[in-house]
Amino acid sequence: MRALGAISFFLLIVSHGTLASAHGVVGDYIFLEPLITQDPTPANELDILQPSWVRSSDANNYSIGFSIEKILYLDDQYVPRFSIGGGSGWNHISPFDGHSREGFDDLTLFGKYAFYYSLKHEFMLTLAAQLQLPTGDKDIEQQNHTSLGPVFLWEKGMGDLPNSPAFKYFRPFGIQSDFGYVPALGGHTSHHMFADAVIEYALPYLSNNVRDIGLGWPLRNLFLFNEINYDQLITGPSGETFPTLLATPGLAYVSYHFELALGTQFALNNASVPGTHAAVLGLLDIFYDSIIPRVGNWTINRGFPE
Repeated sequence: MRALGAISFFLLIVSHGTLASAHGVVGDYIFLEPLITQDPTPANELDILQPSWVRSSDANNYSIGFSIEKILYLDDQYVPRFSIGGGSGWNHISPFDGHSREGFDDLTLFGKYAFYYSLKHEFMLTLAAQLQLPTGDKDIEQQNHTSLGPVFLWEKGMGDLPNSPAFKYFRPFGIQSDFGYVPALGGHTSHHMFADAVIEYALPYLSNNVRDIGLGWPLRNLFLFNEINYDQLITGPSGETFPTLLATPGLAYVSYHFELALGTQFALNNASVPGTHAAVLGLLDIFYDSIIPRVGNWTINRGFPE
């Protein structure tokens, strides 16, 4: 309940102020919101529902995540440059032997700054600071201490490839990636390291910027994607856990107001097999500035839109 209270307070703070343009736009490319990889683009969005089911070798794991992000600064070209956000979730672990456990995750807060971009080349570099507060239930969380660390993010659309018969159908591809190292600030020495990458193919970009092949709704709004996800808990100088390496393919429907995505996961190394026998992941992401534009498009440096 502590995590839920903290999230509610955070929602109240940022509700006065979010995307001045469509979500994830860099140049002509609209980037999707990945299932696991962190999105480099500062955005106004509410991940109102992030359900998942993962069957491991000894339990069924159910979770529902939620998060919010708010743009606070737009530059002279109306490109989002700085945002803040936070999120948590609820987990239920149902082991095949023994009693079930459930509770809230820790609270994660972040600030994100896009320090370089090129609209012409559909390219953005971003730095973020991630703070994890131990507000979750101890029966669910592996760690019970505050952690703080940097995250480096980048994304690139391929729209600057030649519009020739040999290359034009590669132009709807895009790549998003993150790398984070979040060490503990005290208590047990435990440091979280992760790296993710997603390659996506945007059918809206194909229809609007390459060639209209006659796709109708809903195909015209679909993104095909695959994520590669690495995660590891480094436990100090005495040793470390085995790395988790997963592939997360999926499909996303992206409209002006929301994104709906669905994916699954496959283990890519032996250490990941016991924890990922089967998995289903989902996302409902609301671009709330398109629904309440006057409130959503508020920023510190520009105030409310006229």
